[in-house]
Amino acid sequence: VLDFGTDSTESVDYPDFVHPVAEQVESGKADLGVVICGSGNGVAMTANKHQGIRAALCWTEEIAALARQHNDANVIALPARFVSQELALQMVKTFVRTDFEGGRHGRRVNKIACS
Repeated sequence: VLDFGTDSTESVDYPDFVHPVAEQVESGKADLGVVICGSGNGVAMTANKHQGIRAALCWTEEIAALARQHNDANVIALPARFVSQELALQMVKTFVRTDFEGGRHGRRVNKIACS
């Protein structure tokens, strides 16, 4: 497990913490990433700027599972203002333990990248 922060309750600029996570996944040094902000939108948008990153904003366990099964998501973005810590931990466990189904979903995932 690699932890890129933040380690305080002070306001921070989330891209400063998301880019290192996305870079680790993008380079293959990490298989999956977890990013968190208030709504989850900013961290997902930031991570998705990286080539090969498929960050999914998740707010239920089912969505976390589907993000892996159908979209081969490799980063989960969590909305801290809208999910409990317990639910967030359960979603991460589900995300990590769920495999990509491939098949028709693989064909679709291969069409996501622009370059």
